[in-house]
Amino acid sequence: MGVQPTTSLLLKWDPRNLEIRTKSVEKTLEPLVTQVTTLLNQNGPSKKKKGRSKKAHVLSAAVQKATEHFMQSGEEIANENPEIRNDLLAAIEEVRVTGEVMRVASIEFANDPCSSVKRGAMVRAARALLSAVTRLLILADMVDVHLLLKSLRIVEDDLDRIRNAQNQQDLMNSFGDFGRSLFELNDRAGRRQMDLIDERRRDDLAAARATLKKNSVMLLTTSKIFVRHPEIAAARANRDYVLREVANAVQAISGAAQATGVSQTHPYETAGELAAALDEFDVKIIMDPLSFSETCTRPSLEELLEGIISGAALMADSSCTRDERRERIVQECNAVRQALQDLISEYLSSAQHVGNNASLDLAQDHVSKKTKELRKQLRKAVMDHISDSFLETNIPLLVLMEAAKVGNEREVEEYAQVFQEHVNKLIEVANLACSMSNNEEGVKMVRIAGYQLDSLCPQVINAARVLALRPRSKVALENMEVFKDAWERQVRLLTEAVDDITTVEDFLSVTEGHILEDVNKCIMALQERDRETLDRTAGVIRGRCARVCSVVNTEMFNYEPGPYTDRVMEAVVVLRDQVIINFAQKTKSIVDALSQCSHFSLDENGFVHISTLVYDSVREIRKAVLMQKNSDENDSDLEAENELTEYETRSKSSYITDQDNVIYEEDNDRGRMRALPEEERIKIQQQVQVFRVEKAKLDRELAKWDESGNDIIILAKQMCMIMMEMTDFTRGRGPLKSTMDVINAAKKISEAGANLDKLCKQIADQCPDSASKKDLMAYLQRIALYCHQLNITSKVKADVQNISGELIVSGLDSATSLIQAAKNLMNAVVLAVKASYVTSTKYPKAGSIPSVVTWKMRAPEKKPLVHREHPEESRSKVHKAEQKKNIEPIKELKDFVG
Repeated sequence: MGVQPTTSLLLKWDPRNLEIRTKSVEKTLEPLVTQVTTLLNQNGPSKKKKGRSKKAHVLSAAVQKATEHFMQSGEEIANENPEIRNDLLAAIEEVRVTGEVMRVASIEFANDPCSSVKRGAMVRAARALLSAVTRLLILADMVDVHLLLKSLRIVEDDLDRIRNAQNQQDLMNSFGDFGRSLFELNDRAGRRQMDLIDERRRDDLAAARATLKKNSVMLLTTSKIFVRHPEIAAARANRDYVLREVANAVQAISGAAQATGVSQTHPYETAGELAAALDEFDVKIIMDPLSFSETCTRPSLEELLEGIISGAALMADSSCTRDERRERIVQECNAVRQALQDLISEYLSSAQHVGNNASLDLAQDHVSKKTKELRKQLRKAVMDHISDSFLETNIPLLVLMEAAKVGNEREVEEYAQVFQEHVNKLIEVANLACSMSNNEEGVKMVRIAGYQLDSLCPQVINAARVLALRPRSKVALENMEVFKDAWERQVRLLTEAVDDITTVEDFLSVTEGHILEDVNKCIMALQERDRETLDRTAGVIRGRCARVCSVVNTEMFNYEPGPYTDRVMEAVVVLRDQVIINFAQKTKSIVDALSQCSHFSLDENGFVHISTLVYDSVREIRKAVLMQKNSDENDSDLEAENELTEYETRSKSSYITDQDNVIYEEDNDRGRMRALPEEERIKIQQQVQVFRVEKAKLDRELAKWDESGNDIIILAKQMCMIMMEMTDFTRGRGPLKSTMDVINAAKKISEAGANLDKLCKQIADQCPDSASKKDLMAYLQRIALYCHQLNITSKVKADVQNISGELIVSGLDSATSLIQAAKNLMNAVVLAVKASYVTSTKYPKAGSIPSVVTWKMRAPEKKPLVHREHPEESRSKVHKAEQKKNIEPIKELKDFVG
């Protein structure tokens, strides 16, 4: 007996379509599918003897009981919903008929499970039964949709009443009914959202519900101002906008609830164009030399690269792109173009000389490296825009509101133009961030947030116009406040979405450089007694610091609380609650003094000091954040630090340290190290890479142990940190600014080495004579020797620079010698730590002598609660199949129906 499509319900579903759309239907159907499938898998009685299958009879009875339960539940639903009663009763009758056929076929099969004829009859009966039950469940599910649509119709009627309200009393009555009906609709839509299987449709319902929620208050205020002042066109525009938003949300709920088939990808749900093109380019440059065609492959690669360069050029030509960044982008584009031509030449050469691909591999690596450099510069350019644009985003709105509150219509129109340009800039920067992101879901969120912000902007201006026309109206002011709140909320959503598709490391690296620039501008303004520039730039610095605190605080929510998050948040608290407050107070006192022309009371040195603290505090936050990053991220950060030093060398002035003297960064020893010729800097970098290998070994060894109660680990970490600062100095970076600082650092290492030697000798004294004890003593002798070498190399470097007055080859030799001594010392410390552990724990001690240090394994590092996978990782994951087969109802149904 068939079931005709329902006509009493005006739904888009076809009951004969067995597509399961909700989790509840799937979960309800799963036990029956499992029972029927298990019954069909019966292979006959054991031991090859004729007889009946007891298990098959039990399963047959279970299928019958489940069928009766479905029919009973269906009758209850039919009695409660007269609109669909006939359709449900028809479906129940079909279940009853197919269930009876299944009962007879299953009994016959249970009596003779070896009969292929009876098995085939039961398979056909099972298909019919499962189809009938599924159809019944889908009809029952349509009842929920029907009730949801009834609530939706009531909301639409209430909206019409609000639209047609002529006075405040009618409006308030209609809005009261709207609030109750909206609550019921939201409740039903929320339950439907949780039940849907399709993730995109769940997102559609969630977005529609959020739109209803955020527009409900705006609907009241805009309707009140329109009813009060219907003659104002801007008031009508506000009201119509909100009504349209609510109506679209209601239609979205209707569409998502009744949707059929596979959901379509959202048009915004794509990776960034420039990022996707770079990924495609990286893939296409790797190929078999024999498959390379000069007539086909070459034009394809060149066309793809030119498209990338065109996109990079648009970003470089943007108004907020700094001149230095623009030049770097142009340089990297030319470098990639040249590297591609070299690679093409290698492909042509390799096609003629098969077997020798060493030069081809080098050419491929070179192109990949240059592409990576270009990608990095583009990311930095995006972060330049984000750091500059997403800064005090509410100021244009506040200025607009102030003009509207005093009823100045001319200023409102002027500031409206400024506000519109501000919005356009935010959206432009958001789109730039999208272009360099592979996070499809994140890009979708940014584009949606940008679209909503763009739609809201004209209505904010309209609300300001209404207030300007009626500045004494409480309703107009209330309407303006509501739109202001909506605007600020939408900007926060856009900011969070943009932050989600960018990395905190890039943000901190770029912002650190911007703060350094701003600090130098403040100092120059103070020297030139430029009060306005000083006040304005100091405000920018405060805004940047507040943004740093906000971004880092949000990032730390992704981690479990622990030492890492504690250290980061301590650095944030220092900047937010101490340094910025002191900086603001100092700036205010100096600005006030300049405004009163009291130049004698200016505390210039104090201002330079607090400005230095601002920059150092931001840098400390960045260092703390990078403590838990992997090696690849650290390498990327080192590259970013190179760029930071460029900011330092390009800055007009550094900090004032004496009365009127300005010390330029290039004039100190660290600046001279950056002025080394390229060849010498490459040699130093090679030595540093070797040093980093030894440092990684020490880091792995120290990471095993908890430093509480273990002074050996603490001393080893101190020595490692100081040695890292010394090697950074040879590359023109790090906190050490002069050769005297290097000498002092070497002295600190010697002191730490002496303390380490003392502790280790105490451990050795408690250990009986053994090979481990001898090894430990030998390693301690090495530490003493290398500490002495480190002292010598640092002093030779200072002597050479002080005598010659310029950096010469002997300066390079002393730098490499310093790095070599640090590497040897690092290796000796690693061996000493290992030998100390063995000597301290693996040999029995005489009597009850307490241990010198406590060796306790360190707890595992805290991991992020939310792990952001790269798209490449998620695509390349290989999952091992489970041994136990899980029965999937939808798949089984397709098999039966087919």
